[in-house]
Amino acid sequence: MMKKRFISTIAIAGAAAMALTACSSDPEPGASGSAAGGGGGDGEVITVGFAQTGSESGWRSANTDSMKEAFSAENGFDLIFNAADNDTAAQITAVRSFINQGVDAIVIAPIVEDGWDDVLTEAKNAGIPVILEDRTVSSPEDLYAAWVGLDFEKEGTMAGEWAAAEFGDTETKMVVLEGTTGSAPANDRATGFDAAIEGTMIEKIDSQTGDFTRDGGKSVMEGFLQNYGVDGIDLVYAHNDDMALGAIEAIEAAGAVPGEDIKIISIDAVHDGMQALVDGKINYIVECNPLLGELAAGLVKDVLAGNDVERTVYVEDQAFDQAAAEAALPDRKY
Repeated sequence: MMKKRFISTIAIAGAAAMALTACSSDPEPGASGSAAGGGGGDGEVITVGFAQTGSESGWRSANTDSMKEAFSAENGFDLIFNAADNDTAAQITAVRSFINQGVDAIVIAPIVEDGWDDVLTEAKNAGIPVILEDRTVSSPEDLYAAWVGLDFEKEGTMAGEWAAAEFGDTETKMVVLEGTTGSAPANDRATGFDAAIEGTMIEKIDSQTGDFTRDGGKSVMEGFLQNYGVDGIDLVYAHNDDMALGAIEAIEAAGAVPGEDIKIISIDAVHDGMQALVDGKINYIVECNPLLGELAAGLVKDVLAGNDVERTVYVEDQAFDQAAAEAALPDRKY
């Protein structure tokens, strides 16, 4: 059983307050790192390969900025960055490239949970530790050193509990905008939400993936509205803010009022989503904090130094209604 550590949102936000001032271009790979697995000593530059999912959302952009800031030259790192544009095969190819380059450590935000055994085994055989960031994998735990991220199932549970309290006693037709099929947040946010609304009068009438993108959310919501009409949908549960923002566009284009005619629950709490909540177009948002860079960088340094690390590090999330969002938005870091 993995040990688990919870870190407050306030603590992580403070540790990563400079995340959004990160460099505007990707660092060039350098030869300053030592042989694979050998970095991390005093005065040595640590070469890290970071395999990001892509740039599909505002959350992902903030996460990338946080990682680039934490793994900067000023902090003793040489970062080799790759964003796979949500292409799992391309992401695995990038990880193999990191192995071939002999990096000191690899950080991965896995697009999907499955299919990682082979390349993680290759990294282990090469003596290169792997840290998972944000998303998880289904591979054996001995193939990676640690994971840092959010409790996606708890996020879904928090969203579902609010829905159950608000709409559970009323016949409510709900549609779901799913995240990328096979990804940990999509799987877990669905599981948590569904368990929380079990036994209520909320009925899930349709559920499709919008791939965590605004365009995807808009397109899927347009299809829902064509199939069921404005009057046939009472509630939208979006697995992230960008899809919720796309749904808002589709609802408004259909002549309805988002947040009133059709209620919306979302997860992320990025700036645009929070603004939509303040404006009354979204009704409730559960946070998913993207500022994970400082924690990931600390894990890399500890693992390379041979220190014991927590294998699972959860960052605790908040939740916001309209009043809470209005209070939090002026000081929001993402």
